[in-house]
Amino acid sequence: MSKKALIVGLLALLVMAAGCSTTKMLAEDELRLAENKVVITNGPTYNPSNLTPYIKQKSNHYVFGKWHPGLYIYNWQNGKGKGWDRFCQKIGQAPVVYEEGMVGQSIKSMVDHLTYQGYYNSTIEAHPQVKNGTVRVEYDVTLGKQFPIRDIEYVVKDTTLAGLMAADSSNFTVQPGDYLSEENLEKESERLSSLFRNNGYWGFSKNYFFFYADTSTRRDEADLIVKLENYTRNESEEAAREHRQYTIGNVAIMPQPGMRVRQKFLQNLNQLKPGELYSEEKINREYDRYASIPLFSSVNMMLRESDYDSTAVDCRILLQQARLQALKLNLEGSFNSTGLFGVTPALSYSHKNIFGGGEVFTLGFRGNFQFMFRDPTRAIELSVNSGLKIPWYPDFILRMPFVNQPQMDINLTYSFQNRPEYTRNIATGLYGFNWNIAKKFYYQFHPIQLSVVNTTRLDSTFMARLVDPYLKNSFRSHFDLGGTGTFYFTTNTKVNPKVTYFYTRFQYDVSGNMMSLLGKTGLFKKGERGEDLIFGIPYSQYVRAEMQAVGTFRIGDVGQYALAVRALAGAGYAYGNSVSLPFEKLFYAGGASSMRGWRARSVGPGMAPRDTSFAIANQSGDMHLEANVEMRFPLFWKLEGAVFADIGNVWNIGADDLDGQSRDPRSLFSFKNLFRSTAMDVGLGARVDFGMVLIRFDLGLKVYDPSKQEFMGINDWVQGNYAFHFGIGYPF
Repeated sequence: MSKKALIVGLLALLVMAAGCSTTKMLAEDELRLAENKVVITNGPTYNPSNLTPYIKQKSNHYVFGKWHPGLYIYNWQNGKGKGWDRFCQKIGQAPVVYEEGMVGQSIKSMVDHLTYQGYYNSTIEAHPQVKNGTVRVEYDVTLGKQFPIRDIEYVVKDTTLAGLMAADSSNFTVQPGDYLSEENLEKESERLSSLFRNNGYWGFSKNYFFFYADTSTRRDEADLIVKLENYTRNESEEAAREHRQYTIGNVAIMPQPGMRVRQKFLQNLNQLKPGELYSEEKINREYDRYASIPLFSSVNMMLRESDYDSTAVDCRILLQQARLQALKLNLEGSFNSTGLFGVTPALSYSHKNIFGGGEVFTLGFRGNFQFMFRDPTRAIELSVNSGLKIPWYPDFILRMPFVNQPQMDINLTYSFQNRPEYTRNIATGLYGFNWNIAKKFYYQFHPIQLSVVNTTRLDSTFMARLVDPYLKNSFRSHFDLGGTGTFYFTTNTKVNPKVTYFYTRFQYDVSGNMMSLLGKTGLFKKGERGEDLIFGIPYSQYVRAEMQAVGTFRIGDVGQYALAVRALAGAGYAYGNSVSLPFEKLFYAGGASSMRGWRARSVGPGMAPRDTSFAIANQSGDMHLEANVEMRFPLFWKLEGAVFADIGNVWNIGADDLDGQSRDPRSLFSFKNLFRSTAMDVGLGARVDFGMVLIRFDLGLKVYDPSKQEFMGINDWVQGNYAFHFGIGYPF
């Protein structure tokens, strides 16, 4: 099928979908609920979306205004009840049949919520509007009266609890002058209950707090009395009993029968000491410590009053074993108008208890293949990686609050690269530590990173044609000894959070400084440029850093839309024993998770044209700037849509002559030419979300190509200025 025919077919399908009736499958006496709308008549600062969740009957899902893709597909049924109808029912979305009785329930639910928030005697009127077999319901909300709090009196009989509250008074969240609100009072009572539970009061509940508000003594204001009783709101006064502080009693660690795990390892994880004051925070940290070990699928902390001491709490830690072994397959790919295919498969194996102490062993295989049909040109990269993560719990780490899952890392990688221009072997070893704090801050610190890069073949014609002298130098065999670290912060640790969240990652590499100090002793031989040599090859000396920040913002009444944005920056600098960054440390742009209008490694550097010395594009640079924005929206069934835009490029830094040659000035970074040298693309995407895995398809269209200094249009896209990508998971 030609490109023109494909485009015409897609447009025809959209027109057919847009023209479908949305009430075709309804009975004669039925109406479709098309829309619910909440209008606040007297409170311009109150957000109507706060009430939307309390509407009992939701309308059909819309995309971009009034488009109903799922509803249209449902109405494609022919009424014969066979395979086609069942397909439309499964993939599509059935029309929501309007139920008048649900309107009254919605009004009650919204009024109750407003009362809970402190708007007393609110009124809501519903106005259904019927047109063409559909109903649109408008809820006109008149907010009730709010009462500012004039005075707060606390009545606490227990002197210890009264003392804890007095010491915490600066943290009180309900103050005189605030509006009276049951919602805020409940939050404050839960906060104080947590304070008590962290000071020995095991089982203390917010239900011991009673609130009395007097709005009659003074007009338009409320006097608040907060009482802390010895019985709960669900009990009578006869059930009163003394509040008691508890200590930790016996602690028993009970692994699942048959679990192969060393008892010393389990005991080292335990930080609960019999006789110390009970604290909910300590219990939660104990839980997090065991739950952070991949060996355990379930951790259950069972607490009960001791049989031998009525002021002690015994703790049993029940551990269930996870599935120890797992295989994981990942796949990314791309295709562009030149006929170049790129496929990146990855297979990994893991064992979560390889030596009986919670050690996680991983073994992974990864390939990268680029090729064209009916063309001998090929680029192949094969790598194998093995890693061992060992739980690491020295005493000083165990005493640190909120530190989770500290591990010692040992990692070995071997990579074989075979391209038309060169053949290389890379062996890398890492040793270090990683841990997280409060499940938000993640650190990796590897003080030892050792790499040996051996270039066994360099095509002489390729080297002769290569115009960038620094790039020529980056292909040399070299020895790399240094350290690396990664800092990662996230507001949500789920794989695909359904709420607004943010994360940032910073990574750095420092190499060669230790070897440089040794070189000053005259220990090493010298090369032709005066560089130090180890076993006949130079060691690399450089610093490199990369940072990205990603925010995903949920939009819509129920967060059905997501706006994802990313900013990325990175740069590297070679000095001392090196004149250029090693090739594997250079930056590149383009591909399934970068500039999606281009295939991988085909953008830049700067405004320089593609280096035709490479049979398959392999553009790179010393620095990288990129920004991406993507709007994600549900369509129907498990299918999501996306529209996106990417801008960015890689550039070179430094233009000094090297071996009588200089860099192309068009590849160099400058603020003056930043806009002219920044690539741009837009595109459309589709995602199929199966819950455990999300499959992604993206079609990127070039908008501005800095190497050509021109903007693209429809004719350029039809002629082939696009790239198609697929992968697993979101690009960022």
